[in-house]
Amino acid sequence: MLPWTTYEAMYNAALHQPEQFWLDAAQRLTWNDTPRIACQTRADGWHDWFPDATLNTCYNAVDRHVERGRGAQAALIWHSCATKERRIVTYQELQDRVAGFAGGLCTLGVKKGDRVLIAMPTMIETAIAMLACARIGAVHVVVFAGYAGPELARRIDDVAPKVMIIASCSFQGQTAIPSTPALNAALAQATHRPQACIIVQRDACPAPLVPVRDHDFHALERSPPVAPLMLRSQDPLYILHTSGTTGTSKGIVRDNGGHAVAQALSMALIYACKAGDTFFTTSDLGWVVGHSYGVYAPLISGCTSVIVEGSVTSAAIRTLCREHAVTCLFTTPTQMRLMRQESRNLSGSTLPALARIFVAGEYADPTLLDWARAYFRKPVVNHWWQTETGWSITAHFFGLPEPEPITLLNDIGRPAPGFRPTIVPATPDESCGEIVLSLPLPPGCLAGVWKNKETHVPEIYLNDTGRFYRTFDEGMIEKSGAVHMLGRSDDVIKVAGRRISGVQIEKIIATHPAVYACAVVAIPDALRGQRPLAYVVTDRDLTPPSAEDILRQVHQALGRWVGIKEVRFVPQIPTTKSGKITRKYLHIS
Repeated sequence: MLPWTTYEAMYNAALHQPEQFWLDAAQRLTWNDTPRIACQTRADGWHDWFPDATLNTCYNAVDRHVERGRGAQAALIWHSCATKERRIVTYQELQDRVAGFAGGLCTLGVKKGDRVLIAMPTMIETAIAMLACARIGAVHVVVFAGYAGPELARRIDDVAPKVMIIASCSFQGQTAIPSTPALNAALAQATHRPQACIIVQRDACPAPLVPVRDHDFHALERSPPVAPLMLRSQDPLYILHTSGTTGTSKGIVRDNGGHAVAQALSMALIYACKAGDTFFTTSDLGWVVGHSYGVYAPLISGCTSVIVEGSVTSAAIRTLCREHAVTCLFTTPTQMRLMRQESRNLSGSTLPALARIFVAGEYADPTLLDWARAYFRKPVVNHWWQTETGWSITAHFFGLPEPEPITLLNDIGRPAPGFRPTIVPATPDESCGEIVLSLPLPPGCLAGVWKNKETHVPEIYLNDTGRFYRTFDEGMIEKSGAVHMLGRSDDVIKVAGRRISGVQIEKIIATHPAVYACAVVAIPDALRGQRPLAYVVTDRDLTPPSAEDILRQVHQALGRWVGIKEVRFVPQIPTTKSGKITRKYLHIS
């Protein structure tokens, strides 16, 4: 049970008594040395959470639930959209497999602080590898399974892993893509040389094992099991590279203690999930949502986590939600648009167990959210967070007894505890601007950025005063605390000295029933400095709008001062592998 009845009581407790708030939140975990200090400033000016405490994240995610009688409960439910395989692993089975594989890593010389690079699709073995690293204090680095040799080589040289783990193949649709060619190319290009490679053999495309270098994953699972190693709260749990939408990809370092506390609190406070509930995220485990809400948060909370390999269809989502009594679904706006397209001729879905749906990763326009609410007949809300934060900066808090105001449902919510956003306007007379967060950030956020075997927070993340974290997102904040998102700082368009968000124009374009997706970027204008250009993907099953229809829609909603003159119809909008629109590539598309 949560001790607060209202959002205001919860947020003010974190704001005015942060030390006590977070020490109370830490009681959701099992510690070896219980924390007496919540937050402490480091020598580099950043901050550590629960610095006097020790724990093991794997123990909190697996072992303690077995000890409390949940061994027979499903921990992970896996569905492959490529092979149609399904597997269910109980907490007892997960404990046995993780402890054995952790022992296998130890036989290869992996120890506390070593990096283990995991380049695998979303599989049970991926989660086992992550948890096994956490068990022995190794730092896992999960990367997208489809990376070609050069990109994989860059990751290898960045984190210098002692061991690499791959699957023998991944899938594009139903086509098996062998993984060893990319592995061999990466190892040939990389300066660093891992001591060993571990391969998960898949029936669709087994890989030949290179003598001495390669080891079979399932054989290592049968190694003598090892117990969880107690770690300092501030010891690193994992490194996860950003998608690169703001420039060069950065390796975000997450700690053990603060991360676990934030994950446990968010499951109860935001998602209203308790032990025994089933949580389903459609995210790949290589992205931050997959880390946070495919593996760690549900397991730390004693829930069952549904994970999927490949692009899941609307029908598969409904089936999985129904068959496994999913309580909470977490997906992306892109996935929701696909569901809308696939479900056009279907009636709304009846899923009695499903209580709520969350979307994140990019902006979800109100038209899309309204469709989803009508289709699922459930609350569907957006929330905002980043790879760097690891959990929601703003959200809707379904764990609180008092319901959210209806007026907030189409926004990205109000700040989560410990996040203190403020606006830095470009000019004094503007109410919108870049959203910055007061330091210290709450538990669960980046402990630093990995570079050359060191962890630090680069100046790019701090404003000129050094007291605020820059989100590089623009928006505005109401007196109620509700945050309105306008888009990335780079997405704001300056038309004759006036600023307009590309997202604001996209919202209007997206209301047309035949618009499937859209993106608006700035292009140079000799007279006004910049003007908007719209890229639009239309629904192939409906009569497409003309460019004049789109322009008229924007002019009627915002006025002709916006200066939009051109609409380009394209077959698709470029995105990162995690689903975010890469507007910088639209100029050359």
